[in-house]
Amino acid sequence: MATAPSSGGLIVSFGEMLIDFVPTVSGVSLAEAPGFLKAPGGAPANVAIAVTRLGGNAAFIGKLGDDEFGHMLVGILKDNGVSTAGVNLDKGARTALAFVTLRADGEREFMFYRNPSADMLLTPDELNLDLIKSAKVFHYGSISLIVEPCRSAHLKAMEVARDAGALLSYDPNLRLPLWPSAEEARAQIMSIWDKADVIKVSDEELSFLVQTEVVDDATAMSLYHDKLKLLLVTLGAKGCRYYTKHFRGTIDGFRVDTVDTTGAGDSFVGALLCKIVDDQSIIEDEDRLKQVLSYANACGAITTTKKGAIPALPTPSQVRDLMN
Repeated sequence: MATAPSSGGLIVSFGEMLIDFVPTVSGVSLAEAPGFLKAPGGAPANVAIAVTRLGGNAAFIGKLGDDEFGHMLVGILKDNGVSTAGVNLDKGARTALAFVTLRADGEREFMFYRNPSADMLLTPDELNLDLIKSAKVFHYGSISLIVEPCRSAHLKAMEVARDAGALLSYDPNLRLPLWPSAEEARAQIMSIWDKADVIKVSDEELSFLVQTEVVDDATAMSLYHDKLKLLLVTLGAKGCRYYTKHFRGTIDGFRVDTVDTTGAGDSFVGALLCKIVDDQSIIEDEDRLKQVLSYANACGAITTTKKGAIPALPTPSQVRDLMN
């Protein structure tokens, strides 16, 4: 799918890119699936492509295997107009794979092949610091915090981006099967919480982090910190909640026929970052922020209407059609 001509400030996305193997039939276990479609994915890479699909300017930083899948993923980034100046290839490790079970409602369960995969082996010395320093927005998740040396690379990249004046955007993107334990996941996700300017969590992730079944304003605000400019809680088909120091509210979602929810949150984040990268004052203007979040909700909704994340990421014309 063609991307719009890229423009605006650079959004650098850091972390993992992998191949999702999605069953050809929904509602069956991995063992029962008659076949799988290979779908490029990985939340930070999805965000970068969501940005360029919508006409923004994005780069991806991470490590892939020097194998056929790794070269395929580099090609997909380039085809979508994402800068690969921060991509490293590892001859000794494979590109990560994930097998995804699609339940009948389009929700997913994951089985990962990382032993170790190349993305886990990115070192601080391999970071393209010039690229990071040129970012207006630096976006990341939590999967890159699970093991060394990638964790140290992640922390250094965040520090360099912050020192260069970038807005730090964090989507923890909880994948419990990858962590040694739920306690470790919670501790590491929270270990960098107070560094971010913008944080997006799903209602399920919020419930996990706060360890409560009740997801309400008080639960969300218990995770608010002084440096935070915007906290977003996505609610699936119901839209999202937003929280700033001065106001809060809910933005309704859009009704679509959901096939696969993979990448919906990444599409939402990419749309948001695309809209605020050159005008961060939007975060402080509730009316403008509500318009941006409605646009982001539309992008997330469209992404659920096809299998796989990247193939389903929307173009501006698709978003306009849904919103009008």
